Amino acid sequence: MTNPVTTHHSPFTSEDIVTSPLTSEDTICAPATAVGGAIAVIRVSGPAAFSSVSTLCSLCCGAAAANTVHFTRLTAPSQCDAVSPHREFIDEALVTVFRAPHSYTGEDSVEISCHGSTYIVRRILDLLVQQGCRMARPGEFTMRAYLNGKLDLSQAEAVADLIASTNKATHDIAMSQLRGHFSSKLKTLRDQLLKLTSLLELELDFSDHEDLEFADRSELLALAQKIDVHITRLADSFDTGNAIKNGIPVAIVGAPNVGKSTLLNALLGEERAIVSDIQGTTRDAIEDTIQLGGITFRFIDTAGIRHTNDQIELMGIDRSIAAAQRARIILMMTEPGVSYPDIPVRDDQTVIRIENKTDTFQAKFGIGLENLRQRLIDAAPKTTDNDVIITNARHYEALTNAHTHLQRVLDGLSINLSGDLLSEDLRLVLADLSEITGEGQITPQETLNNIFSHFCVGK
Repeated sequence: MTNPVTTHHSPFTSEDIVTSPLTSEDTICAPATAVGGAIAVIRVSGPAAFSSVSTLCSLCCGAAAANTVHFTRLTAPSQCDAVSPHREFIDEALVTVFRAPHSYTGEDSVEISCHGSTYIVRRILDLLVQQGCRMARPGEFTMRAYLNGKLDLSQAEAVADLIASTNKATHDIAMSQLRGHFSSKLKTLRDQLLKLTSLLELELDFSDHEDLEFADRSELLALAQKIDVHITRLADSFDTGNAIKNGIPVAIVGAPNVGKSTLLNALLGEERAIVSDIQGTTRDAIEDTIQLGGITFRFIDTAGIRHTNDQIELMGIDRSIAAAQRARIILMMTEPGVSYPDIPVRDDQTVIRIENKTDTFQAKFGIGLENLRQRLIDAAPKTTDNDVIITNARHYEALTNAHTHLQRVLDGLSINLSGDLLSEDLRLVLADLSEITGEGQITPQETLNNIFSHFCVGK
């Protein structure tokens, strides 16, 4: 059972951790569910979590077994006498006990599941604060999980992505990252970079020993190229991840009056676009989203493309072409006797040609729509459990920087640049990747340990 953060804020970085005034010596509490539901969950984490909650119920949390749920009555002592048997009844609730380090934060934690009344939640929180707890700040539970080694930074960001996921595709990507698939890929890259760094350091530190054999520069170049292929592949997945996260852009293009707006309305199941027999009715792009097969598609109904002297309509046509260029899927519509629009199409775009007002497809009457929906699902980017898809702009920037710095290493190896200069660029690559997970950079001691354990120096 996880304890996700309740507020979606921008991700914190390792610098934020260093300068943060937060301390794990405090016991923190906060609602873990949105206001207004039938049930509310209040989370408490920290050294006094057990004792604080125990004062509100008959359960001794400190004596309870880990990962157990207990039914109890929540009460408050009278203000005049804390030990008085006459206590205020608040609610009946379930209390779940988690013991460190086997909790979301890595600390002793308690979750109180009570009725969702705003008064009940507020009263319980007030009593917890009276017992010495502090209200948690945004993202603090996840920050503690990071500080206690339960998550790295990329996994912490995945918690927010998981909460914000709106379809199966975005859920699967966030869950994959939360489970550490991305972190595992980065660890593999880090280990390979450590090997490369160690080989260079070995060459620098023992270059005066003529009896020692070092790795050939061609071997170092091949290893660096292998690392760069993986970094580039991860960075290139950002376009796919961004499309899945924000909706696969689908542009509906064609001549005026071939049924583009009718098709959009039919796909959306509502009258979103104006349908008219007058040519040039759609002057601007109309966007809306639907979910098909667990994937969000962002449809763009564009102005009809034709030759015209109407300056306003020409602006709409220009926007239609621009929308088609941005789309990953183009629904190119026509009808009998009308040519398909002549627009540029990239190799990475999928074009689905639709001849409307025929026996096999009529948008107005829903004929052929099911087949079109399936073709859209088939054309969408596919992911598997083993795929790592980047959806975070911060991760993409770090990977792009790592690729740039590694290119300098590759260029340096090609011209036989000295090892000390190559090592400096390698450190920059490692720093870029460390930005993603918050993991420390490779230290000189770690490099030495790797040298002596793998390369048998002095033998």
